[in-house]
Amino acid sequence: MFDALSGKLTGVFDKLRQRGALSEADVTEAMREVRLAMLDADVALPVVKDFTNKVRERAIGHEVLDSISPGQAVAKIVNDALIDALGGAGAVPLNLNAAAPIAILMVGLQGSGKTTTSGKIALRLQTRERRRVLLASLDTQRPAAQLQLAQLAEKARVASLPIVPGETPVQIARRAMETGRREGFDIVILDTAGRLSIDEALMAEVRDIRAETNPTETLLVVDAMTGQDAVNTAKSFNEAVGVTGIVMTRMDGDARGGAALSMRHITGAPIKLTGSGEKLEALEEFHPERVAGRILGLGDLAGLVEKASETLDHEETEKLALKMMRGKFDLDDYAAQIRQIDKMGSIGGILDMLPGMGKIKDQIGEKGLDTRVLKRHTAIISSMTKAERRTPDIIKASRKKRIAAGSGATVQEVNRLLKQFDDMSTMMKRINKLGAKGLMRHGLSALMPKGSMPPQRPH
Repeated sequence: MFDALSGKLTGVFDKLRQRGALSEADVTEAMREVRLAMLDADVALPVVKDFTNKVRERAIGHEVLDSISPGQAVAKIVNDALIDALGGAGAVPLNLNAAAPIAILMVGLQGSGKTTTSGKIALRLQTRERRRVLLASLDTQRPAAQLQLAQLAEKARVASLPIVPGETPVQIARRAMETGRREGFDIVILDTAGRLSIDEALMAEVRDIRAETNPTETLLVVDAMTGQDAVNTAKSFNEAVGVTGIVMTRMDGDARGGAALSMRHITGAPIKLTGSGEKLEALEEFHPERVAGRILGLGDLAGLVEKASETLDHEETEKLALKMMRGKFDLDDYAAQIRQIDKMGSIGGILDMLPGMGKIKDQIGEKGLDTRVLKRHTAIISSMTKAERRTPDIIKASRKKRIAAGSGATVQEVNRLLKQFDDMSTMMKRINKLGAKGLMRHGLSALMPKGSMPPQRPH
C-alpha cells in the first residue's frame, strides 16, 4: 500500500546520502520533496504541515548539519516523525479491562468491511485471548446482513445471536447484552448498520445503541482504499459518537497510504488493527514503528518472524529442513514448501518486510513476484504418480507429456519445474557435503554449479 510513498522518500534520502555535509538549503529542498510525496500519497494537509515542520526544526539543528552521516541522521528524524504521526511506538491493544460481558461496538460506512472485520475480531479474541465471544448483527437495513454475520460466526466457531425478524437495532443490542449476561459470554461484538454516506439517521441510531450498551470499545472500520474520504468519515464518526480505536481494512490494496498516516492526527484515536485479505485470520495489530520502517525501506523483521510463527506448521518445517540437509528432498516436499509459502501471503508482502528489498522488488517487477507460478508448480506435481514425485529422474518424454496434459501446463513448464528442483537438490547435497566449516571456508562460491563463477584474477 505504501509503495509509491516509500519509493519517493527513499529517493530523497539517497540524494542526501550522496552529499558530504548538509546545508540548510539541502534540508529545505529535501523537505519540499517529502511534502510533495506525502500530499501525493493522500496524506491530509494539516498532517503534512505538522510533519514537515517537526522534521525541519530537528534537521536544521547542529547535530544533523555537522554529523558524520547527515543523510542517515535526517532519515532517522523522518522515521521518528513517522512513528509519532502513526500514533507512537508500540501497538495499542483492545481494551478488555471491564466487567463481562464487554461490549465492542463496530461502526463505519457501508462497504468498509465492518461485518467481515467483526468475524475476524471474534476469531482473534477466541483463539488468542481465550474469551467466549457472542456476535450480534444490528444491521436491519442491508438484506441478508444478519445471515452473513451468522455464517461468519459459524466459520470462526463462535456463537451468534439468533435472528428475530422485526426487531429494531436497539432491541437487538439489548437482547445481545442480556444473552451475554445470562449465558456467561466474556465479549459481545455488536455489528451496526452502515450507510453509503454519513447522515443524521445513522448517527442517531449509533448514539442510541451506544447509550443502551455502554461499550468499552467503539471501533471505527475504514477502508484504506478510500483515501481522504476515510479521513473525513473518521472525523464525522469521532465527533458524533466518540471513537476509541480504528480498524483499517484493505491494507494490502494499492491505496496511497495517506489515510493511515492521517488518522491519529485527525481523530486522536489510535489505529488498533489492520485487515489485509478476506480470510478470517487476516487481521493484525498495528505497530507504528513497523509500518514506518516499511515506508522507509527499513523492513519489518519482527513482523515477519511473528507472521511466520503464527502461520507456519513448525513440525512440518523441521521435517522438511532435516530432509533437505540429508539430501533426501523429493517433489512431495517441494509441494509442501510451496503450501507453507502460500500461507504467509503474497511474495511481495514478504519482501516488503525485509530491509532494503523495495528496490529489488521494483527490479524484479510484478511477474517475478507472481505466486501463480508456485500454484502452477503445485498443479504439475499433483499430476504426477507417487513414484514420479519420489524419484523425478524417471520422468522422461512420454511421462512429461502426460503430466503436462493432466495439469493444463506445457512440457516446457514441466521441464522448468524439474530443472529448478534439480538445482535445489544439488545445492542441498553440496551444503550437506561441505558442512558448516566448509561453507565458512569456501563461502557461497562452493554452492554454485561449476563454471558459473567468474575466474578470480591473480593479484
